[in-house]
Amino acid sequence: MVNSVKVTKEVPVIGEYDVVVCGGGPAGFIAAIAAARQGAKTALVERYGFLGGMATIGFVNPVSVFTYNNSKVVGGIAWEFVERLQEIGGGFVESPLGNVAFEQEHYKLLAQRMAIEAGVDLLMHSYLSGCIMDGDRISAILIENKNGTEAVSSKIFIDCTGDADLAYMAGVEMQPDEGKPLQPLSSYFILGGVDTETPMMHEAVRHNRQGQNCHCLPVREKLLEMKDELNIPEFGGPWFCRTGQPGVITVNMSRTTGNAIDNRDYVKAECILREDSFRMARILKENFEEFRNSYLIAVSLQAGIRESRRIKGIHTVTADEYVNAFRYHDSIARGAHPIDIHVASGPAQNITFLKTPAYVPYRALMAPTHPNLLVAGRCLSADKTAFASLRVQASCMDMGQAAGTAAAIAAGGNTSVQDVDIAVLIERLRALGSVI
Repeated sequence: MVNSVKVTKEVPVIGEYDVVVCGGGPAGFIAAIAAARQGAKTALVERYGFLGGMATIGFVNPVSVFTYNNSKVVGGIAWEFVERLQEIGGGFVESPLGNVAFEQEHYKLLAQRMAIEAGVDLLMHSYLSGCIMDGDRISAILIENKNGTEAVSSKIFIDCTGDADLAYMAGVEMQPDEGKPLQPLSSYFILGGVDTETPMMHEAVRHNRQGQNCHCLPVREKLLEMKDELNIPEFGGPWFCRTGQPGVITVNMSRTTGNAIDNRDYVKAECILREDSFRMARILKENFEEFRNSYLIAVSLQAGIRESRRIKGIHTVTADEYVNAFRYHDSIARGAHPIDIHVASGPAQNITFLKTPAYVPYRALMAPTHPNLLVAGRCLSADKTAFASLRVQASCMDMGQAAGTAAAIAAGGNTSVQDVDIAVLIERLRALGSVI
C-alpha cells in the first residue's frame, strides 16, 4: 500500500498585494473593504462564487446583534452594509435587539457590490490549500481553482476562514480546548407557505424580546412532548426568522455532533443534517396549523459551524473580562450578543445575557509570532465562554473592520501587525464610525 505521494510543481504567482483576506464571510468581506478603503491593494479569497459566509452559505438569519437597548454597538462599514441592505429591500432591523433579518440574494449582491466599489480583487471559486513560509512570515498562499494551483503573495494576510485554516497552516498555536466537546453543527432550512400572521408566529419571526431567548416555546414544548412518539431527531430552538418574502422563513433547529476541521466527520454530520432537515420540515407541516401549507425551499449549502479552531493570541479574551465589559487600552471591536453555549448533544442551551456590551482587544487578533498575519471572526483568541458570544455575525464584522484597517496601516508603513500604532488604529476606526 502506498501511504503517501510526493508532488513537486511550479506554481504561478497571480498577484502581489498589500493585503490578502482569506474567507469572504461576515468578517472577511468587511475586512477586505476596510483595507481597500484605506488605500491598500487588496484581494479576497473565497471558495464559493459569492460572499457572505454562513449568512449566505449557511442561511444563518438574522445577523446579530448591532444594538443593545437601542444603543448602537457595532457601527462603521458593517452598519453601512445594514443601511444599504435596507435601501435595496433586503434587510429589516429588529428593535430593540438590533438583529437584522435579511434576504440571502440581496445580501450576496450587496456584499459583492461594496467589495468591488472599494477596489477589492475577488478571487472566488478558489480554495485555500497551503502557504509558503519564510521563517514566521507568510510569503504567499496557495489556492486551488479551475486554473489549477496558483500562488498569491502579500505584505499582510488576514485569516477570516472561521476555522483558522491559514493560521493553522502557518503554524500558529491554537487554543488547547479545541479537542473538547464542541457545540453542535446545524443546518438551517427555508420554508415557504408558512402562516406568519398567527399570534404565535408573528412573535416568533420578529425578535423583539430584550433579555429573552428568541426560540418559539410553543413549538419547542410540543416537539419535546412528541419526540419519542414521532422519533423526532435531535433539535434545538426552534428559531424562526422572516426573510422579507411573504410566508417565507428560515428555520434553525436541526443539529448534530461533529468536528468541522475533520473532513470525513464533517461530511458525515452534513449528511445527517440534510436528512434531518427534511424530516423536521415534514414534522412541522403535519403537526402545526401554521405550517399546514408549508413547503421546503432549500437546505443550507453547508452546515453551520458554531466553533472549531481558535488561535492562542497575544491576549485571550476571558469570560470574566467579557461579562464585566473590561475596556482594554487596545479595544477595537464590540460584542453584545448573549453568551450562547449549545450542549454538544441534545436540545439544551446555556444562555447568559450581558449586563452591558463587551469589548475585544486588538491583541486577540494576532499571535505573538507571525508578523504579517491577523485573524478576525470565529478564530479570534478567546476562551470558550467569551467566544460563545463573539462568534456571531455583527461582532465578526466589527473584528473584520479592525483587522482590515490594521492590515492597511501595517502594509503602508512596512511594519509588523504587532507594531501597529494603536492610537492611529483607534482614530481610523472611529473615523469609520466604529463604536469603541
